[in-house]
Amino acid sequence: MATSPSYSAGFVLGMDLGTTSVKVVLLDAQSKTVTDCASFPTNSDITCTQDTHAKEQDPVLIIAALDRCMDALPKDKLQKVLRIGICGQMHGILLWKSNAGCEWLKTDAVTRYIPKGISQLITWQDGRCSKSFLSFLPLPDSHMSVATGFGCATIFWYKINRPQFLSGFNVAGTIQDYVVSMLCNLDNCVMTAQNAASWGYFNTTTNQWNENILQTTGFPVHLLPAVVKSGAVAGHTCSEWFGIPPKTPVGAALGDLQCSVYSCMIDTGDAVLNMSTSAQLTFAMPAEFCPPSSPDPLSSVAYFPYFNGSHLAVAASLNGGNAMATFVRMLGSWMKEFGLEVSESTIYSQLIQSALTQPKTDLVVSPTLLGERHDPTALASVCQISPNNLSLGHVTRAVCRGIIQNLANMMPLQSLQAAGVKRIIGSGSALSCNTVLQQEVEAVFPLPVVYGKDVDSAVGVAMVFNDQI
Repeated sequence: MATSPSYSAGFVLGMDLGTTSVKVVLLDAQSKTVTDCASFPTNSDITCTQDTHAKEQDPVLIIAALDRCMDALPKDKLQKVLRIGICGQMHGILLWKSNAGCEWLKTDAVTRYIPKGISQLITWQDGRCSKSFLSFLPLPDSHMSVATGFGCATIFWYKINRPQFLSGFNVAGTIQDYVVSMLCNLDNCVMTAQNAASWGYFNTTTNQWNENILQTTGFPVHLLPAVVKSGAVAGHTCSEWFGIPPKTPVGAALGDLQCSVYSCMIDTGDAVLNMSTSAQLTFAMPAEFCPPSSPDPLSSVAYFPYFNGSHLAVAASLNGGNAMATFVRMLGSWMKEFGLEVSESTIYSQLIQSALTQPKTDLVVSPTLLGERHDPTALASVCQISPNNLSLGHVTRAVCRGIIQNLANMMPLQSLQAAGVKRIIGSGSALSCNTVLQQEVEAVFPLPVVYGKDVDSAVGVAMVFNDQI
């Protein structure tokens, strides 16, 4: 849609609330180019002493990282924001009380909100729903399986194991849904189909939750958000926020993967490989595609709702940049035991340099530390070890090759070629910062690979809502 001349001096704010960091961008509404951006780590992981399988984050720290990003953007441009688009980590869940999830404060001439009376964020990495636990849950009326870390599965776990926890809240959503609700002062959570499908027990054909199935189990269906079309406006800012005027339209929150794809997929011959904490390889299905009526829990490919009723074929791996980060932390802890303090950034840089001098290795690393949703019992392994392949370069090269090979096992080159894929577009912080991973992508998938400067979820969500102007 052509941009009206009246919007020539305006901007769209896009934000991505990720697992490890928050990123915001300002997109010029007329030129459709990014003029400013900021990113800060959340450092929000919570150590859960009650259950080692729990993966939780402190949402107060996530919002603090968002505030830092907003503080870094030009104030004169924020006053000209026309729309706000928000995306973030799917599957996870946060709970709060209606009309009581934050407190608005004005300090140093800046108005912001402070989270109040909310739960921790239970992330997509949460592992408390074991295979045996999931086997007792009702089968969903959906083409997507239910896995640990999915919002509805997490609610089931708390209902059975800690029901008193749920009794303290009456609204639930993803972290990005929470931000939308606070900005707009919504009574209840509004969620797009992209996020709803990531929770499980949502039928993308009828666009409805499986309420009848859930009610038979005593599931607290009142916690299920109202679902709106992906790309719809959820509400308007209830207050001035970092200089953004009140009554600014705010889009219903979208999935980070879909927004990453939206930012860079040009035609049906493109596949997108996104790698940040986790990793996804995806391509667009034909417009007439209808997903199967029931899930295949053993399939490594899922069909995620995209826009306007379309779907993406996705190999969504739980093991991406986090596998490399675990390797870095392991080396750091070993060196610390020898009395050496080396920063993770120094270790990471040296690993890449060592691997670049070792272009090939016969060492084989399977990096599935977290298993996979289609194979949750899988563990990582190392094989074909010899005295000649134990150098830092060999091991790092093998870890990077293993991360990419795991994706290729989930979505083989033949599947991409059968779908008409002619090019791969690489995105995500873990991939853009690691030349060795890029080399392995090109070795495992012998197709043209392009790495885009502005290919990311924050840019994509800004583009979605700029196109609505």
